[in-house]
Amino acid sequence: MQDSPLLGQILLGYAPVVCADGQVGSLQLALMPAHSGARLDAAELLRLLVRAFPEGKKPRAGAPLDVFVNIVSESLLDDLIGLHPPPHFGLELPAFMTSGVDRTGRFRELHERQVSLVAKGWAVSSLPESLLQSFRALIVDAADADLGIDRAPSSVPRRLDTYIEGVRTTAEMGRAFSSGARGVLGLPDDQAALGRMNLASELSVIIELMHLAERKAPFDRMQALLQSDAALASRFLRLINSPAFGWRVEAPSFAHAFLLLGPGRLMCWLALLLVWSVPGEHARAWSRLAVRRGLAMSALARAAGQSELQDEMFICGVLSLFDKMTGQAFKDLIALVPMPARVQASITGSTGPYSEYLTLLAAVEQASFAEITAVADSLMIAQVDVNRAVVSALAAVRRLEA
Repeated sequence: MQDSPLLGQILLGYAPVVCADGQVGSLQLALMPAHSGARLDAAELLRLLVRAFPEGKKPRAGAPLDVFVNIVSESLLDDLIGLHPPPHFGLELPAFMTSGVDRTGRFRELHERQVSLVAKGWAVSSLPESLLQSFRALIVDAADADLGIDRAPSSVPRRLDTYIEGVRTTAEMGRAFSSGARGVLGLPDDQAALGRMNLASELSVIIELMHLAERKAPFDRMQALLQSDAALASRFLRLINSPAFGWRVEAPSFAHAFLLLGPGRLMCWLALLLVWSVPGEHARAWSRLAVRRGLAMSALARAAGQSELQDEMFICGVLSLFDKMTGQAFKDLIALVPMPARVQASITGSTGPYSEYLTLLAAVEQASFAEITAVADSLMIAQVDVNRAVVSALAAVRRLEA
């Protein structure tokens, strides 16, 4: 996966697909050739996708799609479709690719081969009923004048799962789910859904552990504090021992984990435990996004030749969305949650040493390809290294949730 030559030839972005209960049901992966007019190897792309997002052990008929694949290249999309990707990949077809009558026979053939096609835009409602069964889902933009986000259009069959993209606020997200949408692609920009959390009561043990780790307090004191909350101690060990992080040796206890990590890396894992423990269904999607950021930031540090900063950059990525999770401003959070000074400067302003890395990852999360290229060039990081960091982070969080 990490060595695929294609990673140096594409621009890559992604967005979580959020369900009504706050769970991240799948991902939308957007990609396009890095150089206009380049003809890319669709077979290598399929190999990359299958390695990064393998099919579950027991796929169920009619199960939700794992990955929505949005390819901004008609030729590459056509080539990929011709390879008959496995059914857990939903291949997004722009409206002009669903309207031609010359394609109808191909739709039926692909459906018979269990290729999952996803239509984009209300134009699919004009297709004959006999062809609608060839599609697994429909994606509609929230800005579409015909969206009617408060109502479910009668022209779209109820059996065609509908997903909304371009949602900007939690109010729009709520209306999307009220209209019957199965999911929303991407997260809203505001924090209204979360409300203001009392961190001192909800996450007090973890915050106190972070203070103790920052002060390099005796191990026995930290162990006693963690063991005072059995559920939290169990969650910590599940995180430590997850296959997402590739440890060769399992840590059966906090004492073993402390020896394995050492005091220097302990703060990374406590930051991870903090965001993974934020309660509330609407915090789940943000916490997964934050962990992806942390993992990608750490990988970018290595790619930039700054391995000595990778732990600090991991913490920066993980905590960079903590305001979204908790409904609190960062100026209040940094007074409560200990974090390195360079992390504080980077998440509260544009001049911190890691701010530009956060800008890069935000562009990836919005599939803003022009900005991805510009910021990567400014940081003097090759596109292949950006894509390696992103793909490895996406794959790791999938393993973390398994």
